[in-house]
Amino acid sequence: MAFDVYDDYEQGERVQQWLRKNGVSIAVGIVLGLVLIFGWQQWKSHRANHEQAAATEYSALQAAVAQNRANEIDMRTETLLKDYSDTAWSVFAAGERAQRNVLAGQLDKAAGDLEWARTHAKDDTLKTLVDLRAAQLKYAQGKPQDAIAALDAIKGASFVALAQELRGDALVKLGRPDDARKAYQAAIAAMGDSAPQRGVVQTKLDDLAVAGKQGA
Repeated sequence: MAFDVYDDYEQGERVQQWLRKNGVSIAVGIVLGLVLIFGWQQWKSHRANHEQAAATEYSALQAAVAQNRANEIDMRTETLLKDYSDTAWSVFAAGERAQRNVLAGQLDKAAGDLEWARTHAKDDTLKTLVDLRAAQLKYAQGKPQDAIAALDAIKGASFVALAQELRGDALVKLGRPDDARKAYQAAIAAMGDSAPQRGVVQTKLDDLAVAGKQGA
């Protein structure tokens, strides 16, 4: 077996020849690699700043809501939906506007807000929350059967207590107290012992028992 042996000079010459042939492509590759790394870091930095700005805007919206500053509430909500539509904060803002529209009796506007939120929600938990709000809207519109259908269509396993409470409310409206009782019991079972809503659901359950005795 033969081996090619080169002295230091020959090896240096071969390296220089190889670099002359491939040097440009190597340099381009290095530059592109640096650009990609720098671009990725820049994008991450931009994204973090964007999320932080959205969170700050949402915090300011909450402050405006707490002080009932209607014009500022509208302005900040629109800013979140327009400039930060790719963040969860915009979905929260749309959902909260839907709630305000429900309280104001503007149910069609509320439905539009929830549709926007559903379209822009990227997280499965957020989508489940929006779907739950849509079911609540059906109930507010006096459509308990549609509310139950909306609850049945929810795929996520989040917000079980809220969903079961709403199901119980709808079943009461439909004159199905036994099924409503099961739903309220499921809601309580899904809550922690210190959950603020636990007492409310227990009261609804107790009211069913009283109504059952009176109807007996």
